[in-house]
Amino acid sequence: MRVKDKVAIVTGAAQGIGEGIATRLAEEGARIAVVDVKLDMANGVAKSLKEKGTDAIALQADTSKKPEVQAVVDEAISHFKRIDILVNNAGIHRMSKVTEITEETWDKILNINLKGYFLMVQAVAPHMQKQSYGKIVNIASVAAYGGMPDQVHYNASKGGIISLTRSLALEFAPFKINVNAVSPGAVETLGNKRFLDHYRELVEKRIPLGRIAQPADIANAVLFLVSDEAEYITGQCLSVCGGLSIGTAPGI
Repeated sequence: MRVKDKVAIVTGAAQGIGEGIATRLAEEGARIAVVDVKLDMANGVAKSLKEKGTDAIALQADTSKKPEVQAVVDEAISHFKRIDILVNNAGIHRMSKVTEITEETWDKILNINLKGYFLMVQAVAPHMQKQSYGKIVNIASVAAYGGMPDQVHYNASKGGIISLTRSLALEFAPFKINVNAVSPGAVETLGNKRFLDHYRELVEKRIPLGRIAQPADIANAVLFLVSDEAEYITGQCLSVCGGLSIGTAPGI
């Protein structure tokens, strides 16, 4: 097992990509803290993992709020005694023309998608530094690399995640903490339903590999980055997008 007995906190893990990541890490032996703002759904994921023999707990937090983040980390330490892996995945997606984005919506997107990642890292880092070991993976998006109409606020938040990842990697390297990012393309999740309802045909035609990703595709990349196989990789962003980030399919 590639992460046997490692303790992983996965945010936004009650459904979609986060649930897929939590499940994949558990399959490879990790002990999991399922963190989500929706505690009932997080409990469901944790229960499913425990039924398969995983040591798992469900914890509730709005990751944009520092007291809630600290409480989650404290509870994880109390239960597991250590934290080896942090996967920052909690996020929201909204579509709106730039002239119609309210200040409130802008702040909400940036607070959850970017500030929340920073707060989680800030709370976990002292524990990883003390043990001179840690793996942090931030879920970004191929939207960080190119323009997309009607989601300027979302794209800005994901671009910030890439910069955050690189800076953290440099700061934490002396402590043997690897910090990387994974940038998904379009993924079949409930959270992406509205986007895919609008753009599915266009996106499918543009993806060189010809299909939209499943959460397992993203989870496999995360598993690699938190495993010992990626010990010499830090500050990098792995695009898991079927080739969407490098060009369009032939004939498009």
